[in-house]
Amino acid sequence: MADYFVHPSSYVDDGAVVGAGTKIWHFCHVQGGAVIGANCSLGQNVNVAGGAVIGNGVRIQNNVSVYDGVTLEDNVFCGPSCVFTNVGTPRAHFPVHGVYARTLVKEGASLGANCTVVCGHTVGRSALVAAGAVVTHDVPDYALMAGVPARQIGWVCECGKRLGEDMKCSCGRSYALREGALEKL
Repeated sequence: MADYFVHPSSYVDDGAVVGAGTKIWHFCHVQGGAVIGANCSLGQNVNVAGGAVIGNGVRIQNNVSVYDGVTLEDNVFCGPSCVFTNVGTPRAHFPVHGVYARTLVKEGASLGANCTVVCGHTVGRSALVAAGAVVTHDVPDYALMAGVPARQIGWVCECGKRLGEDMKCSCGRSYALREGALEKL
């Protein structure tokens, strides 16, 4: 017996790996070859392709497809209807047959509702991409991104709160800018 939950309306294909404590809700499809860590939650109508890798503690909200070539590290949050791509120049009459651009979303990052992460890019650790933003280049660790295309508008703490000029969060964490990168102290 599986040590994870699958709603009766969902499918987990043979060859998929699903970690203990994970919950797969209504109308989901986890394809063979997909790897999903422990204690994850897949909301309604989530598709996980066979070449996708999902870490532990990941929360994927309704209507998200995690395609081949996408890796979500531990504790990533994917808001409702966020979008991943995996082919830079898709053409129906020139299929790529398994040659996909890689997308990496690092530990603790959050992707807002209806945002898009164009393939071939990395979203940094604990970064926050605003709802509706379109990521067209790599995102630094702790960056706050918004707009179309997404531009950095600030920095966020690991807890998700926006940081002020002193780079100190009300949660007690402190940061420093070193050579253009934010580092946790």
